[in-house]
Amino acid sequence: MSIVDAAMTRDVLRDLSKRPVDISNLDVHVQHGVIYLRGRMEKVRGYWDDIDLEYELNIIVKLLHQKMGVRDVVCDIQLEGRSLAERTDGKRKPKR
Repeated sequence: MSIVDAAMTRDVLRDLSKRPVDISNLDVHVQHGVIYLRGRMEKVRGYWDDIDLEYELNIIVKLLHQKMGVRDVVCDIQLEGRSLAERTDGKRKPKR
């Protein structure tokens, strides 16, 4: 990994930590200006019960695309927990 990619990876992790989501099961790395996000993103336990993870993920991807030096964002993230829309819809998501 080049020094530029390593610095950008640290920058991306810093930006992700500012969002109200749990990224502890997320693998983040940058290669030649392409940001790779893989793994699982969850709600922070005990906080932000009404957060919509899909909405947060869209914000994160938009913010990352705006960063200087970013060529693309590859996102392979599994979202855990029901979204606000699912909870207010009245339909229950089947348990796994």
